[in-house]
Formats: sequence, C-alpha cells, structure tokens
Amino acid sequence: MSQEITTPKRKILVTSALPYANGDIHIGHMLEYVQTDIWTRFQRAQGHECYFAWADDAHGTPVMLWARREGKTPEELIEKANREHKADFRDFGISFDNYATTHSDHNRALVEKIYTRLDEGGYVARRNIKQLYDESEGMFLPDRFIRGTCPKCKSEDQYGDSCEVCGTTYQPTDLIDPRSVVSGSTPVLKESEHYFITLSAFEERLREWMDSGVLQDEVVNKLGEWFTDGLRDWDISRDAPYFGFRIPGTEDKYFYVWVDAPIGYAASFHELCEREGLDFDEWWGPDSNTELYHFIGKDIVYFHTLFWPAMLMGAGMRIPTAVYAHGFLTVDGAKMSKSRGTFIRARTYLDHLAPDYLRYYFAAKLGPNLADIDLNLEDFVQRVNSDLVGKLVNIASRCAGFINRSFDNRLSAQLAEPEQYQRFLEAREAIGKEFEGRNYQSAIRQIMALADEANRYIDDRKPWVLIKEGGKEDEVQAICTQGINLFRVLITLLGPVIPFTAEKAGRFLGQPVDQWTDLDTPLLDVAINGFEPLLTRIDGDKVENIVAASKESLKPAEAKAPALDLADEITIEDFLKVDLRIARIEKAEAVEGADKLLRLTLDLGSEKRNVFAGIKSAYDPAELAGRHVVMVANLKPRKMRFGLSEGMVLAAGDQSGLYLLSPDEGVSAGTRVT
Repeated sequence: MSQEITTPKRKILVTSALPYANGDIHIGHMLEYVQTDIWTRFQRAQGHECYFAWADDAHGTPVMLWARREGKTPEELIEKANREHKADFRDFGISFDNYATTHSDHNRALVEKIYTRLDEGGYVARRNIKQLYDESEGMFLPDRFIRGTCPKCKSEDQYGDSCEVCGTTYQPTDLIDPRSVVSGSTPVLKESEHYFITLSAFEERLREWMDSGVLQDEVVNKLGEWFTDGLRDWDISRDAPYFGFRIPGTEDKYFYVWVDAPIGYAASFHELCEREGLDFDEWWGPDSNTELYHFIGKDIVYFHTLFWPAMLMGAGMRIPTAVYAHGFLTVDGAKMSKSRGTFIRARTYLDHLAPDYLRYYFAAKLGPNLADIDLNLEDFVQRVNSDLVGKLVNIASRCAGFINRSFDNRLSAQLAEPEQYQRFLEAREAIGKEFEGRNYQSAIRQIMALADEANRYIDDRKPWVLIKEGGKEDEVQAICTQGINLFRVLITLLGPVIPFTAEKAGRFLGQPVDQWTDLDTPLLDVAINGFEPLLTRIDGDKVENIVAASKESLKPAEAKAPALDLADEITIEDFLKVDLRIARIEKAEAVEGADKLLRLTLDLGSEKRNVFAGIKSAYDPAELAGRHVVMVANLKPRKMRFGLSEGMVLAAGDQSGLYLLSPDEGVSAGTRVT
C-alpha cells in the first residue's frame, strides 16, 4: 500500500543573510527568511537533523551614527533591535534554532581566531592608503557615506563605490566633487595604514569550489567577470571612530563589518552548540561531513562567494556546501515605496493578516534562480482565497461535517479508493525534489493539482446527496474518510510553507503533520476532533489597511524633508541647446552583467536609437514595449562596456521610486518637445 521514503539521515546547517541592526524588518527581508525557513522545515520533515542559526549585523558606521543621533550607546540600540527582530521572526513562523548578534563574545573570539590564522598563514598584508576624510566629523568615510559625480557618465549624486546610472564601479577617490553624507562638507584625502587579505592566494581553490556546482549558473557567470579582472586584495580594516571589534595588536584599527558579519553565522551556531551539547568542530572543522547552506540576496553574492570562503580556507575551516541567492521583492511591479504604502514592515503586515497567507504567496512565486519576485496585492488576495481557502481547507471542511455529525467523529476502517491514496503518496518524491531544489513554485503547482483532484473526487461522489438517501451511511463515511486522508497528505506536503495552518490541522486530525513518512500509514478507524476553520478568506479591505498604515508611518519623516538641493543655474540659451524628442520604446531588454541597466531600442519616427537606461529596478522590460518617453536626442553618444548609448531618456526619482517621464497620448514619435 505505501511507498516509503528511505533517505539517509543528513546533518544540515542553514543560515540566512544578517539583517542590519539599525532598521525594522520589512516584507522584503521576509522573502528570504521565508524561503530559508521553508527549506529548513522541509529537511526536518524528511527526518534530517537540520539547524537554522543566524544573527543581527550589529557593527559599522551606520550603527555608530544611529546611536549618536539617539543619544544612546550602540549596545543599547542593538539589544532593542535584536528583541524586536526575534519577535517578528517568531510571529512569521521562522523556525530558527538560534538568533544572535554579531556584537557578541562568541563572535569576537571567533573573529580573532580566524584573523590570527590568516595572519600567521601570510595572508594579511599591511600598507598605507589614501582615503577621504571628513575633517568636521573627525572620521574616515565609508564608501556609502560619500556622494558625488560619477567619473564615467558624469551622473550626479552617486555613491562612493558605484554608479546607479551606468553601473560603473570605482574608488571613492575617483568621484568628482565628492561630499560627506554625514556633514555635507567636502572631504580631504588622508593617509592611513590598512590591513588586506590577499585574495589572489586563494584564486585556484576558489575557482575549483566555484566550478563544483555549489553556486547558481548566474552567480558563476558573475564571478567569472571578477576572476577575469583579477582578484584584488580585500581591505579588512577601518579606522577609529568605528563601532566593531578592534584588531588585535592595534590601538585604532577595527575589523571591517564584512569580516565579522559572515563569521557571525559560525558564532551563532557556536552558541547553539554550547546550549544543546553539539560538537562545533564536527560541523565547522576542515574534515566535516555535515552540510552548510547560505541563503542570501543577489546583492551580496560578492562577499559570500569570494571573501567568505577565502577566509575559511585560510583559517583551516570548512567552506559552504552551497550558496543560494535570490532576487529582490517588488510590490505591484515596482520597488517597495514608502509614499505609495508598499514599503511594508513585517509588524505592520502581522497587525492585519496571518503570516501563512504571505508565506504561501512567496512560495508560489519562488524559483531556484535570481529572478525578482513581485507581490501583486490583487493577485495575492485572489490566489490565497482560491488556493488555500477554496481548495485546500475546503476539502477538510466539507468532509469533516459528515464525520462529526453522522459518525461520532470516527473515520471508517478502510479507504474508499486506496489506489488514489497511493497515487497521492507517490507524488511525494517529485514534490520533494522541487522543495530540495528550492523550486517552490513548481511544488506548489503540483500540490494544488492534487487538491483539485481531491475536490473533484468529493464533487463526483456527492456525499451530501448520499446521506439523504438512507442505507448508504457506510459509503458516505468511506468517501469522507478518503477525503480527510487526501487532505492530510496535502497539508503535510504544505506544512513547511504554512506551518500555523498545519499545526491547526494536526489538532483537528489528532496527530501532528510534520513528518512525511507518517503518510505511509493512512488514518483509519480512529477518532478525529471537531473541525474549526483553519483559514478564512482575505478581505481586500485588510490589504488596503496595510497600505494605509504603511503610508501613515511616514508622516513624521515627510514633515522633516530638507529643502531642494538645486544644481547651478543655467540660462535659457543653455536650455535651448537640449533637443528633447518623443520616442517610442520598440524593445526593452535586460543587460547581461549590469544590475541596473536596461537596453532600450527607441523609435524616433525617422530613425532608431540604442539607449542604456538605469531603470531596471523600477520597470519590467516586458511592460515597456510600445510606451512613449521623452529623450535627449542631441546628447553625444557614449561608449559603454555594454555598447554605444545614443541618447538619454528622462526620468524622475526620489526615495520612493523611479518614474519615466511620458507624454500624453496622441503625440507621435519624433515630435520635438518645446
């Protein structure tokens, strides 16, 4: 009757990227943590020994400045943030075994141990460098605390390490007219001794690891570019003042936050080992037979696939079994926006809706690649109501009524159709492979197809008709027992995705639904409990309330908006030199190797132009074809590493998002804007 799952027991350690301590958890964060938690719960449901440990990222200049503004110590603020983050995670059903902070004694000891091994191994170099220094604040400026004009495309107000318009990376000292984000003053160059890890010493081992199948193809391709350019030494030190761990043997040098942040994975697990009596060396030693998986966003691939494994190699510790990156979250097709109320904090969501709704929707969208995930709020309501309530829960509710009322809560001694139950069991293997490979959207499709079949089974047999005919009570009981058992299979398979609903279902069925092998034996001739609604339909008003609450939370910040920072004045003669034309987007496509650029083929009526635009974060290329935009037609063509850009499309943007400027309907391509 049964098809048993007989996989060997594995020892697995799972981590998620560390949220920064100076901010609230929002639904963009939750995409990753839900992805990680589903995978972790799935592994436990197979009977594997699987732990989930990670931490708050507590160090760096932003935390130091945050504490200064609040008039408190960094320690006070990160302790409060840690409590709040843990509460958000627990209430979202994130089943972590330990959640720490990188500002811990465990992490300090491990950081110093790894650094000492790297230094003794000859992997740490020391040399003087020149950095931008804010004299009014008395501090060296991190890359992200410097803004200026891009040295490549001359776009203004760009970060100190990369241009969001053309995608160029550079040194902060290459910026034109740099300014300090902290004070607004012009920084000066100042020399200081810094410490570097020589990444080139690990190049061969990193290449071998990279090519062994531990990374997604998109990540391997990106890493290939960095190897082609040559691995540069990695600056691991920062000068005082800085909130972090002091480098041993120095007075005013601190470890860069990206040194102690990933080590925080191991330190958090070390805390768990001490508490649970586990052997840390068995899991992190160089000869470990356990598995280690990192779930991260695609924006921090560089640190997790080059710096982090290089440190572990140099320190004689095990390297990750795999690193899994995912895309970003958009809401209604655009970046999360505070002004539109779609920058939704986890707590704001939880104040209005059950976590399983969002967990399910994320799972239905998540695949194994780096594609961005869109939370379409209208589709969210429709899909949850249709799938979870209309299909899944409906199976249990329509069968439970008959079992409760007519058969004293007792299931029949046999299934009506054991062959069908067997086919449901046989689906475990294929669905399990999809969960293992993080292709949750495929797993969800297969489970919902089974739910459709279960509902058709009940519809075709019509127990509500049979019970009225008399003399068919045994048949009705068997049909409903079949339905209850099919529901049990489905809720067990979906348990990693909707754990709160699964727990309620377990109480209804009289036994937990957290182990897939339990399904080998169907529930027969046993009593179940009275049925209570497992989930209710989402009221669209609740989603509107979430959006409204997210907007309201910004009012104080909006009231303090600074005055406009205007550029230098120009004359009307200067402006008349700009030839603005209406252009029709004939084609839009992503640019391989560029995180922010789209390649636009523009039709100006009499000719076509190729333009690169830094709007990828705000627009889906598939939705741009046929749209009219305003472009600067007489801008000198600029050679980029992706090709020649023959103009510029106009867009406006602020912290809430980026928006292309479009003319009213009826204006044809090529029309001059006056």
